[in-house]
Formats: sequence, C-alpha cells, structure tokens
Amino acid sequence: MPAMQGAPPRQNAVSIPDPSPSRKASLRIRARAAVVLWATAVLVATASLAGCEYTYDEGWRAPESVPGPAFTEPAFRDQLRNEPVTEAELEDWVEEELPNIERQLVMDYGILTGGEIKSETAAGLPAGTYALALVCRSQRRVTFTVRSDQFTLVDLTLRCGSIRSNVIYLSKESALTFRVEPRSLANYAYRLTPIGPSG
Repeated sequence: MPAMQGAPPRQNAVSIPDPSPSRKASLRIRARAAVVLWATAVLVATASLAGCEYTYDEGWRAPESVPGPAFTEPAFRDQLRNEPVTEAELEDWVEEELPNIERQLVMDYGILTGGEIKSETAAGLPAGTYALALVCRSQRRVTFTVRSDQFTLVDLTLRCGSIRSNVIYLSKESALTFRVEPRSLANYAYRLTPIGPSG
C-alpha cells in the first residue's frame, strides 16, 4: 500500500525498559533508611528521657542518702552511758542496773581507777547453783575473775554498757574470791544469787 504523503516514516517498534522497577527499589531503600533513622531517633530520645528521669529521682532521693547526725548519735550516747558516775550517783546506778532482790548472798559495788584491783572473799557458800551478775560503767574494759578454792570459775574482760550473767555450780560448801580490775576509771557491781536448792 503506498505511503501517505506527510506521514512520518514507519519504524520498527523497539521495547524500552520501564524505569519503574528501579524507582520502586529506590523508594524501598529510602523507606528503610527512614525507618532506621526514626528508630535511632526514638532510642536516643528514650535514653535522653531516661537520663533525665534518673537525675530527677536522684534529686529527690539525695536528702535520704546524705549521712545525718543519726549515724553519730548512737556512738555519742554510748560514750555518755559508759562515762563513770560520781560517788553521789553510784547507788542510783547500781539500783538501776542490779535492783535489790531478797535472796542475794553476795553484793558489792564501787569506783576504781585504772589498774586498781578490788578483791573480796565470800566464805561458807553452800553447795548449789548460783547466778552471777556482772556490770560495769567505763570507757574501757573491766576484768572480772571469780575463783573457788580450787578452780577459776569466771574470767571475763567485759565491754561495759550491758549486764553479763553467768551460772556457777558449787558441789560443796566453798569460799569464792571476787576480783575486779579496770583499765581506766570505772564503776563496777556484781551480785551472787542462789537459783537452785542448796545443802
């Protein structure tokens, strides 16, 4: 068929690849990068907020964590409590620490200077079981020793401030020697009381 005048010459059709698949891949890569950046931003923001929250909590907790006088007051009270009392206050201290009871057989108390020794012997104690109470008031330790005719029954170096109780058993009538030796100025008291049958 003859070609029409004025019409462009006919050419064979050639397929041109569609650029849309590469555009889609590019869009996917950009979308993933945006998600990664967004996730990173969220993590950074969370860490920043967490840091702020930690600082905020620390600000409120600071008064509780600061050491106050409560840590030093007990030690100060102990020092005052262990400061020896005067001669005029001695009987009140003994009555408070070792109140008088009916059956006590041996009772002694006093004030001693450092290195001074107090020794007393109680003879004719019947066989039986006894409670020995020891107490002292001093800035340093006080040594109490109790001996029978043959044995050392008690040999204690006490830190003052509390009462120490011991049980002593005598198998026969005995004499007991009580010895007190402080390392510095001290009040002392001891009491022996039967807690079982004697004879």
